[in-house]
Amino acid sequence: MEETHIPRNVVITAAGAGTRLLPMTKELPKEMLPIYAKENDNVMIKPLLQALFEQFYACGARDFCVIVGRGKRAIEDHFTVDQAYMDRMEDKLKPHIFSNLESFYGKVTESRMVWINQHAPKGFGHAVLLSEEIEDDMPFFVAAADNLILSKGASFQERMAKAMATSNAEVAILVREVEDPRAYGVVSGEDKGTYLEIEEMEEKPKEPKSNFAAMGFYIFNKSIFDALKRVKPGYGGEIQLTDAIVLLIKEGKKVIGVKMDNDEIMLDVGTPENYARAIKKSYENCSGNRL
Repeated sequence: MEETHIPRNVVITAAGAGTRLLPMTKELPKEMLPIYAKENDNVMIKPLLQALFEQFYACGARDFCVIVGRGKRAIEDHFTVDQAYMDRMEDKLKPHIFSNLESFYGKVTESRMVWINQHAPKGFGHAVLLSEEIEDDMPFFVAAADNLILSKGASFQERMAKAMATSNAEVAILVREVEDPRAYGVVSGEDKGTYLEIEEMEEKPKEPKSNFAAMGFYIFNKSIFDALKRVKPGYGGEIQLTDAIVLLIKEGKKVIGVKMDNDEIMLDVGTPENYARAIKKSYENCSGNRL
């Protein structure tokens, strides 16, 4: 069986202001909000963005471009190895906590971390466009940094890469059926079983044409950059990634929506209600107990 190569490059967008989580996010970026995670049978608390980074690292990713904005210095600080702190705390921390931090720093050291500042809130699409200069001609992931998917079987990254390769698609989008998709990018098209061949996509529609919503994870080829340069500001007066994808569809490029598995768990820290659910779900997932 032919091996599926998961992209090594990941663009993580973490420039959002997090206004729906104020006043907490005035000093702490929403992407750094803590969730529960399991490490070697121990329940840990770690920033959601760290969990996202480690998940992609486990899939083979080694090149990370993080798009940040004003007030996000805590993110870069967290991903900067602090050896003096490690030396000072080695005999003070419980062994499993020290080992976990040491492992995280090891992954950071073995990765290429590029930080790009989005100086003004010009949209998700604009944030992705800022990464153009560092991407090569290979497919790359884009991940919204306030979401995390917990997979029990094959990772969604692996499934997305396989579906994109076997369908010869230009773009792969992780999608899920939701009860009310009006707050999402909504896709519709021909159902191929594990994925949709997308014919239409619309950002936050008032009258959705389906219940399939984009979950903030994508695989692109470099054609997305040319499309982003040609679209005009859309919803909210910002450069929307959705509009660039729609342009590719209109030009005959194949775009697919890879379905989330039924047992996969979505963690979203974008709103107070979603963050409460993320805390509950992450704790139950790693401890086996209910909150």
